[in-house]
Amino acid sequence: MTRTPTFEELFRDCQRTAVHLEMRDAYMKSDPAFIDWRASVVLDPAERWADWHAIVTEATSRGVEVRRARVVSTPVSEYIRFEYDVTDGLNIAAGEGVRWLSRRNATDIALPGNDFWLFDSHLVLVNHFDGEGENMEVELTEDPEVAKLCESAFEAVWQRATPHAAFELA
Repeated sequence: MTRTPTFEELFRDCQRTAVHLEMRDAYMKSDPAFIDWRASVVLDPAERWADWHAIVTEATSRGVEVRRARVVSTPVSEYIRFEYDVTDGLNIAAGEGVRWLSRRNATDIALPGNDFWLFDSHLVLVNHFDGEGENMEVELTEDPEVAKLCESAFEAVWQRATPHAAFELA
């Protein structure tokens, strides 16, 4: 059985692009950072997620374009408010481009059934969550048809989405 590479390994091996499409309204509500945020604890994203920040910063410093698009229901869920609040200090500070698209504006976009990361337009890391957004499992594929669908979906969302700084929570 082949071992799935870690995020660090996937980013280290990435040469050009790493794109991530998120389409859920809640993830891992058991996450201590989310619990702290709900309790009004001030979070320093670069400190709280130092490993992630280092992985992305290293990739972007090598010229890898890292982009994240989020398709969200509006008005947004509490969890999406949390993600929005930490995006500047975590994703943007590490060098990611982040855009948001209201689900209402995505009806005519062919989207895959799961969130994913697409590395260099050919390697897809599919994220599988349970109904509560917990218990993430991953599946790695280089199937060209899956990669093509994921790239097409991501680019369609990205073109239509609003940059993080201009997105207004509803």
